[in-house]
Amino acid sequence: MAIVYQKTKGLQDTELHYCPGCSHGIVHKLIGELLEEMDLLDTAIGVCPVGCAVFAGNYFSYDTIEAAHGRAPAVATAVKRTHRDQLVFTYQGDGDLASIGAAEIVHAAMRGEKFTTVFINNAIYGMTGGQMAPTTLIGQKATTAPLGRTAEQAGMPIRVAEMLATLDGCVYAERVCVTDIPNLNKAKKALKKAFQKQMNNEGFTFVEVLATCPTNWGMTPLKAVEWLKENMAAYYPLGVIKDVSAQAEVR
Repeated sequence: MAIVYQKTKGLQDTELHYCPGCSHGIVHKLIGELLEEMDLLDTAIGVCPVGCAVFAGNYFSYDTIEAAHGRAPAVATAVKRTHRDQLVFTYQGDGDLASIGAAEIVHAAMRGEKFTTVFINNAIYGMTGGQMAPTTLIGQKATTAPLGRTAEQAGMPIRVAEMLATLDGCVYAERVCVTDIPNLNKAKKALKKAFQKQMNNEGFTFVEVLATCPTNWGMTPLKAVEWLKENMAAYYPLGVIKDVSAQAEVR
């Protein structure tokens, strides 16, 4: 019998702990498939800090390092500088990257560190109970904003990909989502390009993934997908934000 589908060797045979409808498992799968296809499973190194993906090393079948909260870019910098020929990536959530780790990611991108960051943006602190994050939308409710976020109290949500794209060391930034098959394919393509540009020694590469958190959003998985499409994608537009090589070709 012909094999129609086979689980990627990039993931261990371990049950995921994520909530039903969470996007983390989907992104794990895409990364695992991609590294297998690129023949990088034996050499890739992931850096996973505190957050919902704190246990990612239990699922990925390649080497991973645990970093302190927000410090994954610093760890990845050290790893990549000492393992220049190996693929290195950080896997970070919005609370981790855009809040406590904001300085870390900005300076890594500014320096043009040659690793990739996979940024999971679900607009809320997932692991610790649903507090407001730097990416929480205006009006969106959280345990620390029960009436909804306001610009007067918390400022506007940060568009991280656009912010990092202004830095010279960032050569590639794209925002994707994983709500359906067409977007899954686009997300995998973006991750592949980011990894390839890193391996070409071009500079810092960044892929932001708009993700669902049905538990802390207080929604069903299906409703969460629709809410992401209608609300998050409107404020955080999908697509390529910066591609230095593509810009050079246009000139």
